[in-house]
Amino acid sequence: MSEAAVLSCEGIVKSYRQGEGLVEVLKGVDLEVTPGEILAVTGPSGSGKSTLLNILGILEPPDRGIVRIASADAWSVSESRRAAMRNRSLGFVFQFHHLLEEFTVLENVMLPALIAGRSRQEAAGAAAALLEEVRLMPRAGHFPSKISGGERQRAAVARALVCRPDVVLADEPTGNLDSGNSMKLMDLVRNLSSAHRQAFVLATHSEELASRADRILRLAEGRLH
Repeated sequence: MSEAAVLSCEGIVKSYRQGEGLVEVLKGVDLEVTPGEILAVTGPSGSGKSTLLNILGILEPPDRGIVRIASADAWSVSESRRAAMRNRSLGFVFQFHHLLEEFTVLENVMLPALIAGRSRQEAAGAAAALLEEVRLMPRAGHFPSKISGGERQRAAVARALVCRPDVVLADEPTGNLDSGNSMKLMDLVRNLSSAHRQAFVLATHSEELASRADRILRLAEGRLH
């Protein structure tokens, strides 16, 4: 891992059992992510993009290989240390926003900070500041069902950023948005990345979205190109 990288993996191999055999999805993937970089990982459905993001996000282990977060081997430490890494260093945005319907937008964005042990006042302040940045403060007291799809996804981005992670992993973040809202979300990602030097890794099948990234890698036949 280079000194500048905030997240890296080396030699990642992952297989899944299918019937009587094994399907090798990742066949030796190497990747480095630097501060403030927007990296797009493209490839057709089923190519392994989500699997790669889950491994980078230390949500599931590789069969072989190393994932390093801030120079630490994430799979050589205890589960509690891994959970702390996940909460402190990584943010997650998914195709479906996964906002909790029983909480307001502000409360949803606060949740990771509360889980990290911050006081309610501190978490609310951090959440409100981010909602201002993503232009959602007027919706802070609304429930997710009362705001638009684009607004829900912007709230999900704010939630991913509330603990100020080094890297945000976004799996098809515009998959449920129309083209206009997709580009607005990408503009938001670029502005946030530039303002806070946070890296984004976007798994997407959209060539239009990928073209707005700093770097594009294509996942094909289990390898990055």
